[in-house]
Parts: sequence; structure tokens; C-alpha cells
Amino acid sequence: MSSTELPGIRAVAEVLQATGASPAAVLPGEELRGVALPGLTLAVRSRPPAREGLPPALYVHGLGGSSANWSALMALLAADLDAEAVDLPGFGHSPPPDDGNYSISAHARAVVRLLEARGRGPVHLFGNSLGGSVVTRVAAFRPDLVRTLTLISPALPERRPQLSAVPTGLLAVPGAAAFFRRATRNWTAERRTREVLTLCYGDPARVDPDGFRAAVAEYERRLGLPYFWDVMTRSARGVVDAYTLGGQHSLWRQAERVLAPTLLVYGGRDRLVSFRMAGRASSAFRGSRLLALPEAGHVAMMEYPDAVARAFRELLHETTADAGRS
Repeated sequence: MSSTELPGIRAVAEVLQATGASPAAVLPGEELRGVALPGLTLAVRSRPPAREGLPPALYVHGLGGSSANWSALMALLAADLDAEAVDLPGFGHSPPPDDGNYSISAHARAVVRLLEARGRGPVHLFGNSLGGSVVTRVAAFRPDLVRTLTLISPALPERRPQLSAVPTGLLAVPGAAAFFRRATRNWTAERRTREVLTLCYGDPARVDPDGFRAAVAEYERRLGLPYFWDVMTRSARGVVDAYTLGGQHSLWRQAERVLAPTLLVYGGRDRLVSFRMAGRASSAFRGSRLLALPEAGHVAMMEYPDAVARAFRELLHETTADAGRS
């Protein structure tokens, strides 16, 4: 069965109808379309590139996130990249996959299948948190699809995770999600959103009022989906399972296999991925460069998009120059 892209307005309407999304979820200048593949449909966000012939890129979000997490960075790099951002299966506006598999490997396969279906590889590949572990696996096993790799607080195994990250990991424990639902049943969407922003941002005050209202609306929409908690639970379990694998299946071993020039971005106030992991990641990813943002939290591309964009442009210009000399 061949993949089928659903173009233009029809695709947007079908994706929004399938997920109960509001048209406001598509920001000015962006497009949202569905790409139908065997066993899953992926929502893909994009904005028209500044000119023809720009190199392709793909952005992959983290646990509980969506393609909208990349909107600020995508806009800043529109003059440099012809970029798309994907909603992983079950997240954002992508419905759950038919097989219910939310492992890191399954997400990586979804990314590979999307790139092959779109015929856009090799791409500049970006990943945050869960998306960081997903694209690490893609880069390790499909180097032909990856030009450069940019990892923002990638979810790679830690021997001593931060205490603030433990509740997220506990979602993987059977029954934990049901307990959390009961314990927070009286929480408003505003409170839930503030808790998430406090966990993910170095300084939640950097979110302006319009951004906060949009985040609340998105949280309410997601909570209304019948599969919300199942996706969160299974995806958290997929991360925990990936952390326990050794040998060739270890994410750190796969990081050592990555050949693509790599940019690592770590925040000094990250409550989910320890800043101390920056040193280990710098050693694992050969020839990598590190952007350390002392005041940033877990989502530097949302909190400090200008700094991330500058660092990526430096990587892009260097790799382009190297390719011209070879």
C-alpha cells in the first residue's frame, strides 16, 4: 500500500475533525495537513519557505507536546530551511496508531516512514525530549536520512534522574495515570497548564498572556480526547523501557553511532533532563557542539528560540562550507 498525502484545505479539515481541534491551532502563516500511511495518519505543520531550494528539515516534539512547540523556531529559520514539524502518533492532531505502539522504536519508525513518504531526506533533524531520543535512533540507523542533528534536552538515560522528573516517569507504572486523574479531577485547565509550564520552563513568566491562553485551550482540547491518558501512559512507558535497554539497543550506544554533525542544547534550569548530562552527551555524539543556556528550562526552542536559531545557523553554515570543500 502506498502512502497518500492529503493536500491543502481538505487535509486540514479532516485532521481537525478527527482530533476535535480548533482552527485556531493553525497559526498565521502555517499550514496543517495529514499524511496517511499504512496503520497511522500523521499531522504535519509547515510554513512556506522564504524561497525555493532551501534544505529540508523536520522537527519532532517531546512527551505531551506537539508540532506547535516548534512554531517560534520554525518562523525564525524560515529563511534557512524548508521545514515541517510532525505530531507523533497520538499527540497534537495525529490520531493514535492502529497498533497502539508508542515505544521509542515505533515513533522512530513513524518518522522514517514520513521522511520516505515525503521524499525529503536527508533532512536537518530536530528533536526535543522524547523527540530527542526518537531522532537519535533515526540518525543512528538511517544516516542516509539525516544531514544534521539538533537535540534540545534529549531524553537519554540518566543513572540519577532529578526528583522533579520522577512523577513523569511514574506515569509508566500501571495504575499511576488513573491515580493521577483522580487526584487532580478538580484541577482547572489553568492550573494544569501552570503546572506544566512550571515544569518545562526555566521562567514561566516568559510565556505571554496570549500564549498562556492558547496553552490552556490546547490542554482542554487534549484532555477531552478519549485516548489522552492512554497515549501519555504508553509513551512514558516507552521512554522508561528504552532507558533500561543495554548493548546495541542502548540509546547511548546509538548516540555513539551517529555520523551527522550534531548540535546539543541544554538548559541550566531544566527540571526534567539534568544539565549535567550535557557533558556525557558531548562525549557520546562525535564532533558535536554544545549550546548551554543557564536560564533555560526543558523547551529552549520555545523559551530562547533566537539563541537556538543562531546556534543552528552556525552549524548549518559550517556543514555547508565543509560540503563545498569536499
